[in-house]
Amino acid sequence: MNHLYLGDNLEILRNLPDESIDLIYLDPPFFSNRNYEVIWGDKGEIRSFQDRWSGGIDHYIAWLKERVAELHRLLKPTGSLFLHCDWHANAYIRVYILDKIFGVENFRGEIVWKRANAHNDAKKKLAVLTDTIWYYSKSNKFIYNPVYVPLSEEYTNDSYRYEDEKGKYRLVVLTGPRINPNDEEWCGYHPKNIGRSWSVPKSLVAELIGEEKAKTLTTVQKLDILNDKGFIEISKNGTPNYKRYLDDNAGVIVGNIWTDIKNLQGIARELLGYPTQKPEALLERIINCASNEGDTVLDPFVGGGTTVAVADRLNRAWIGIDQSVQAVKVTEMRLQKQQNLFSKPFVTVLHKYDYDTLRYKEAFEFEQWIVNQRGGTPNTKQRGDLGIDGKKRDGTPIQVKRSDNIGRNVVDNFVSAAKRYDSALFEKNKSEGKPIGEIIAFSFGKGAVQEVARLKNEENLIIELVKVEEIVPIAKKPTLRLELKDLGLDAKNKREIELTALGESEAGIEFYAWQWDFQEKDGFKPDVMIDKEGSQKQKFSAGTYAVAVKVVDNDGLEAIEVVRIKVNGGVSRG
Repeated sequence: MNHLYLGDNLEILRNLPDESIDLIYLDPPFFSNRNYEVIWGDKGEIRSFQDRWSGGIDHYIAWLKERVAELHRLLKPTGSLFLHCDWHANAYIRVYILDKIFGVENFRGEIVWKRANAHNDAKKKLAVLTDTIWYYSKSNKFIYNPVYVPLSEEYTNDSYRYEDEKGKYRLVVLTGPRINPNDEEWCGYHPKNIGRSWSVPKSLVAELIGEEKAKTLTTVQKLDILNDKGFIEISKNGTPNYKRYLDDNAGVIVGNIWTDIKNLQGIARELLGYPTQKPEALLERIINCASNEGDTVLDPFVGGGTTVAVADRLNRAWIGIDQSVQAVKVTEMRLQKQQNLFSKPFVTVLHKYDYDTLRYKEAFEFEQWIVNQRGGTPNTKQRGDLGIDGKKRDGTPIQVKRSDNIGRNVVDNFVSAAKRYDSALFEKNKSEGKPIGEIIAFSFGKGAVQEVARLKNEENLIIELVKVEEIVPIAKKPTLRLELKDLGLDAKNKREIELTALGESEAGIEFYAWQWDFQEKDGFKPDVMIDKEGSQKQKFSAGTYAVAVKVVDNDGLEAIEVVRIKVNGGVSRG
């Protein structure tokens, strides 16, 4: 399952399994003296900023190197890493981190991305217009898919000057350098007369008649087939040429200088509103280049979620990590906004969880989630699971009750279910004095606690009772109310409404997000992703709207308020 983690990436990376990742892209905070690198402004990001900056460049390199070492461990032997940086530390990063951890022999390239044009300050100093993306593989066998970009219009018009019923084409000579003594004459032409040899497009012949059959043909027979299919044109001087059609040209293979992907501007639809957001086209190219569908992509500095959003769209599994609450929650909403019926589910792992949200979550979904949090393997069956909802790493069964005050009857039934589930393991654990299983619930009643004690003392059966709050910390979610103020009609007869969200939380409010026409079946898909103040002015035409506002606190917990407003001669709230 795809995972979005809130927390220190070093701690989280250390708990991920060896050689489990196919592709890593990281865009760590750049080494710079400027405080504008604190983007989100929440406690997690500020703490990370202070950590990496407390001792200058040496401290920064040590901070980053520790994380890259973990990333190297996580990569599969065929995996690759792309590290995005700028001129402040790119040389240090390559020499002191990447070359040492990955080895110079696994350096695959320096991608130079032109992200900006020169501004007025370029009159006073040499403008820096590029970022560096270091590309390393874990071994000499790695996933690489060449990436093509479309041919320029100028090149197309200049090169593909001919056209027939199949489309535009250009002429390519059917000969290559040097003389082949085995060549034969074809249609009165022999390439040895000009010191050359036949050069036939083998892939096209194989496509026309099949690869195995093509292997058995002579060069002259292949030329006959191409000619019969209309792929050869003989010039006035008798030279045969191959007709290469524009539609068969995949484009130009991308090298290491990337100037065709523009940095995000103020009007870009994907822009979330923070200065270091990378364009989706950049990550799309990297992911397509170094991974295949079904592979797993990791971004340990997820930011606004560009990497995981693109990976999700390109049918890759993914893991995203960030220390900023705001970064994780913005990424979560970005993913929710783009998801459809075919999207795979994902889990957001926070520091704390709201009791109400967990307690009244869909039962099967909660069972799977809490077993995962426990470090076990959930049962994928909703029915016929014999009363077992998952198992620990050693196979010991787990039962989940999304309830409070679990009674003795649950314990009694679980003993029978555990024995039926795996009788050999049941007897083994009993004889070795190990738990025969565990029950997870929000709380346990006196009867359940007493029965577990009795079973241990009288029958040597150990059952662990585990409260949800022992697995994940539980907190109180924020409260929220919404106030509306009618500001009247504008010149186009649209009614302007001022909306004020008032959120309260013991942890403090982080930000708000808004959707102007909320549809419950589609979930919350915000039109305004980041609002630090909780105040918006919006114009509405006549009609009925469901306006939704979500508040997120500093623990990452959230609340949502939906109001229905009717706009006609005035504003009424439903």
